[in-house]
Amino acid sequence: MKILELLANGNETIELLTVVDYLRRAGIEIDMVSTTGSKNLKTSHGVNYQADFLLEEINPADYDGVYIPGGTAGAESLRDNEKVIEIVKDFDKANKLIAAICAGPIVLDRAGVLANKKATSFPTIKAELKNIGQYIDDEIVVTDGNITTGRGAAVTNYLALRLVEIIKGEEAKEEIKYGTQHSAVEKYFDIRF
Repeated sequence: MKILELLANGNETIELLTVVDYLRRAGIEIDMVSTTGSKNLKTSHGVNYQADFLLEEINPADYDGVYIPGGTAGAESLRDNEKVIEIVKDFDKANKLIAAICAGPIVLDRAGVLANKKATSFPTIKAELKNIGQYIDDEIVVTDGNITTGRGAAVTNYLALRLVEIIKGEEAKEEIKYGTQHSAVEKYFDIRF
C-alpha cells in the first residue's frame, strides 16, 4: 500500500505531518508531494519543510490512496488545482482510499466524490460543501466506503489511526496507539477509539 499526500503552501502543520508520521510508523509508504512546482513549502503556521517529490515527478497511478490535509490556504490551493481534482476523481473511480481533514474536504467536494457519502470537516467548512450526501456533525472521523474525513487538527491522530486500521488492521492500529502512548491518553480520559 502506497499513499499520496498532496501538499501546497498553507497546509496545517499537524495535519500534514501527523498522518505521515503514523503511517510510516506502521510501515505504510506515504509520499509527501508538492503541487506548487517547488519542494520547499511553508505550513499555515510558518513552518518550513521539504516535500519528497513534485507532482510532476510522480505517477499517481502508482498509489493506492490519497490524503488531503487541511489548512485553509493549502486546501484552497489544492481545490483550485485541476490536476489534484483529476487525481481525486480517478482514485474514486478506482475505489482507492481517499482521506481529507479540516478544510481538506473542499477538495473532495469540488471533485464530486462526496455526492453520496457521509463526511465531516472543520465546522465552518460545512457551508462550503455543496455536493455532499450527508454532513456528520457529531463524529470526529467519518468513514464511508473508500472515503475518510476528519474535523480538524486536534483529531488528526484519530484520522491517522483510522487509516492505519483500514490499511493494516486493528492489531497495527493498537501497536501505533501503544507506541505513541495514545492508549494511555484514552485510559486517562476514559475514551475509546
